[in-house]
Amino acid sequence: MIVPEYWAEARREVRHNRKPLIVRRFGWSDDSVAAAQVHADARVQEALHAIAAGQPLPRQERRTNYGVEGVPIREQIVERHGDVVITRNSYGALCLNTPDVLFADIDHRPAPSGCVIPTLLACVLWAGVAIVAGNVWNWVAGVTAASAALIAVNAVVLAVKNAHHRDAQLETRALARVEQFIGQHPDWHLRAYRTPAGLRLLAMHATFSAHDPVVQRLFDALQTDALYARMCRLQHCFRARLTAKPWRGGMRRRIRPPVAAWSAEQALLPGRLQWIADYAHKAQGHAACRFLRAYGDERRVDAKAEAVRVLHDRIARAYEALPLA
Repeated sequence: MIVPEYWAEARREVRHNRKPLIVRRFGWSDDSVAAAQVHADARVQEALHAIAAGQPLPRQERRTNYGVEGVPIREQIVERHGDVVITRNSYGALCLNTPDVLFADIDHRPAPSGCVIPTLLACVLWAGVAIVAGNVWNWVAGVTAASAALIAVNAVVLAVKNAHHRDAQLETRALARVEQFIGQHPDWHLRAYRTPAGLRLLAMHATFSAHDPVVQRLFDALQTDALYARMCRLQHCFRARLTAKPWRGGMRRRIRPPVAAWSAEQALLPGRLQWIADYAHKAQGHAACRFLRAYGDERRVDAKAEAVRVLHDRIARAYEALPLA
């Protein structure tokens, strides 16, 4: 896991096959902006040669917080606790990043909303009612009756679908998968937390590499969020959000700049600092997750995992009776 302190970007333009070739690359360092610029210059030169030689590489790297092959996590570093780094993500929340303490996120499917009737069926239903009612009364009455019928049928179907989508049922099924996994791995020790969108699991008995095959088996068995699993593989780390998502905590304004790509100068902008102060105040009324229970052999506790647990539970306020956000 690499979470650099300083970032820079390099741009090179040459003519290749009688056409302009422009290549951009990021560079990073924990020492200085100058060192990050040297790294960016070296990377852009290497990429330029590779692209000119015919390798199918992108001409520039996307500005993103995580998930891009070859580019580390690009977020403002707030705290360091050994090799555990707390960063502020693109929308302003604090996130814990660890190279070897295993977190797994399980997101429940969102509840159905809007029109849940298949389009073709909706069209047939509407047209059928419109024709019948139009023949009985007039075309205005037909259109009105067809629209009312479509809304009524959709409401019934939506109610039925939502009845099968109760959060409690989804959580019960997700926890059943945890119990099944523990039944097959009784020497594991997992802690389960409820999050606003699902569950979070923390492994306590050992540390892991994000590329360990058993990690992928856990992700598959628990149906871990696919985007999260991909981030773990790309960034060689595990991650957990520690504070509320701003819009869930009552923040109507967005942090500026509203991207994870940042600089030291941006970090000290008065507007950004004011937003962070307002967000911290509102976030005090919310928890990021709530501890549910432990699974497996609770006697097995790795010292590194325990240190991360203490940090996570304190900042995420996992034992406080607060609304989740």
